[in-house]
Amino acid sequence: MWARPSHNSPTQQAPQADLSHEPPAPPAPQTFPPPAHEYPPTTPFSQPPQDAAAPVKTKRRFRGDPVSIILVLVIVAALGIAGLIGGELYARNRANSVVAAATECVVQDQAKVSFGPSPFLLQHFTGHYRDISIHTAGHQLRNAKGMTADININDVDLHGNADSKGTIGALDAAISWTSAGIQETVQDSIPFIGGLVNSVDTNPDAGTIVLSGALGLGSVTVKPQTVDGELTLQVVKVTAMGAIVPRETAQTALNTFTSALIKDYPLGIRADSVQVTNDGVVAHFSTRNASIPAAQTNPCFTHV
Repeated sequence: MWARPSHNSPTQQAPQADLSHEPPAPPAPQTFPPPAHEYPPTTPFSQPPQDAAAPVKTKRRFRGDPVSIILVLVIVAALGIAGLIGGELYARNRANSVVAAATECVVQDQAKVSFGPSPFLLQHFTGHYRDISIHTAGHQLRNAKGMTADININDVDLHGNADSKGTIGALDAAISWTSAGIQETVQDSIPFIGGLVNSVDTNPDAGTIVLSGALGLGSVTVKPQTVDGELTLQVVKVTAMGAIVPRETAQTALNTFTSALIKDYPLGIRADSVQVTNDGVVAHFSTRNASIPAAQTNPCFTHV
């Protein structure tokens, strides 16, 4: 038998053999961090790549940039103003055409119409118009050759009814009639006297017009006047071959002539004053609170 070694021996006791026959346990894995190149890819909750964040950042910058917002507002405002201006011009042009057509139908001459500086679209929406100016071409006013009209209309209300298209608060017309126009009109319109007249002379101081025949055959001196809202030509003197003759025949012819000139003028227009000038006659006509005729009453106002 072997002697048991002493505990004081430097020799260590040999390990006892494992009689269970079980394999030894594997070593524990290392817990050191992996190299940088082996980090796993970014998860959905981590920071997105730089290229994916660019559109979001651009959109956010556009929303919050004051310069961009102001630019958009300016563009929108400019488009709105352009639309209003275009609508204003179109409406004005259309209204000019309608009023000009009605005027030309009444006076039988070309006419130009313009509306004042007030916004026309606002007037159109309210049906209330003002500051309307009309100028005729000066060829004629109905049968009166060489007559020109400058008309100012204000306070037009188109809220009418079955009998009227509305009202005109004020209408003022300045009428100019040239000496040449008077001569042509008398020659064409007054029987007997017209055929003898070959010149017209005015005398502003006396307020008279002298209608003279050729070769001193005779003359008729008339004085334009306004009587009860009508324009008349009062015969002052009639001469034939240098002798004064009764004026009743000439007066009757002139009365018929002047009545034809202003017959059936619409809107209750009246003559207020008349004045003889160096080159003809000027007169002022007006009406107040006039009813605009319905289409069946006067076809000239059909499209007003």
